[in-house]
Amino acid sequence: MMDDTISAIATALGVGSIGVIRVSGPDSLAIVRRFFAGREQPGRENARKLLYGHILDGKGQVVDEVLAVYMPGPHSYTGEDVCEIQCHGGREALQEILRLTFQAGARPAEPGEFTKRAFLNGRLDLAEAESVMDIINARSRQALAAANRGHEGGLSRQVKALRKTLRDLVVQLEACIDYPEDDIEEVTYDRTVSTLEEGKKAVETLVRRGTAGRILREGLRTAIVGRPNVGKSSLLNSLLQADRAIVSNIPGTTRDIIEEQMTIGGIPLVLTDTAGLRDTSDLVEKIGVERSRAALEDAQLALVVLDGSQPLDPEDRQLLESLRDRKKLILVNKADLPLALDVEGLRKTYGEKDVLVLSVKEGKGLEQVEQWLRDFVYGEGSDSESSSMTQNARQQNLLEKALQSLEDALAGARQHLPYDCLTIDLTQALHDLGEITGEDVPDEIIDEIFAQFCVGK
Repeated sequence: MMDDTISAIATALGVGSIGVIRVSGPDSLAIVRRFFAGREQPGRENARKLLYGHILDGKGQVVDEVLAVYMPGPHSYTGEDVCEIQCHGGREALQEILRLTFQAGARPAEPGEFTKRAFLNGRLDLAEAESVMDIINARSRQALAAANRGHEGGLSRQVKALRKTLRDLVVQLEACIDYPEDDIEEVTYDRTVSTLEEGKKAVETLVRRGTAGRILREGLRTAIVGRPNVGKSSLLNSLLQADRAIVSNIPGTTRDIIEEQMTIGGIPLVLTDTAGLRDTSDLVEKIGVERSRAALEDAQLALVVLDGSQPLDPEDRQLLESLRDRKKLILVNKADLPLALDVEGLRKTYGEKDVLVLSVKEGKGLEQVEQWLRDFVYGEGSDSESSSMTQNARQQNLLEKALQSLEDALAGARQHLPYDCLTIDLTQALHDLGEITGEDVPDEIIDEIFAQFCVGK
């Protein structure tokens, strides 16, 4: 438990109907009692009970009408004694009450310090703590559900169970190394291989679910590409249900990239409508094309829009060839006109399910795009939608490192390498998994993680 008391505004900055000041630490109760006036003073006898009263400044003048609550540790968010004051959400009232907490002995909280204290006091592990920011930043119901699964220990439980299995295996292997004359029945190469295969499969599942979760957390970077006047901007407007991009029959109307954030079928997208990709002598359009190529390079998915009323032309073929190794969905637009494009030929070349026919003008086929996106993120028939968690880049990187170590150990076990060679890889996997939950993590990493939080959380 920390030996000082911290205070901060816990609600968003700006004007609102209600604001909250949070005070945590050994002196939190004494600090709030210095300036709270009501029929009852907060204390252990009325813990977790909202008390009505007023905040008085040093001259006895009313600052605001408030509700106050005292939550004694260790059964509080931070694991310490915590007081919260709910006041009107005006900037001056919040700042004045915060100033009074400082005058009474609290110090300003650092970013994420309340949650950091919860972690240090054992109320949350590191993965659960990181999920707090995912809950705050969730951009869809699916992202919120995934963040809550992480906050409730979904990732932590699986990682801790896996660490226990691997730790037990290391103990058995080290016993064989230290006492080679003993015949330890539990340890054979076949059993070691079996245990490692199960562990590898478990980590692979977490990595797969984490990939979907990361998209829910950060958004799927998606570029709409195609030659001019095939309906890219119309598609963007249909998906947005707003006239965000200029639509006209003049080729090359979109001369710059347009980026929007949106949610389709619960999948958050960072959607970029690019200028038509073509060779041009127009200087302004040329700049737009260069920016489009850069946006496409950064995208995780390309929506390739083709004009179904015309056969493929050389520019279409060149674009498709340049995207041969990229994740893409081919959208054959203008199905309201007679079809002149060889759709079946495209499907044979690029995949039956990755070529959709639609009419943006009539709003037909957009539901197919939504379903395709869901299958792309979660996998067809996958349970990832109901079990994905918003693993961040740090956690995903550690899982991938642990997976590599397990693969190395598994290869060694299959080759009957000495047990001490296997324990090297297993120890590294244990370390990487321990960094996820905070059981084995350097202090500087902890500081970096919580520094990314907002003040008051």
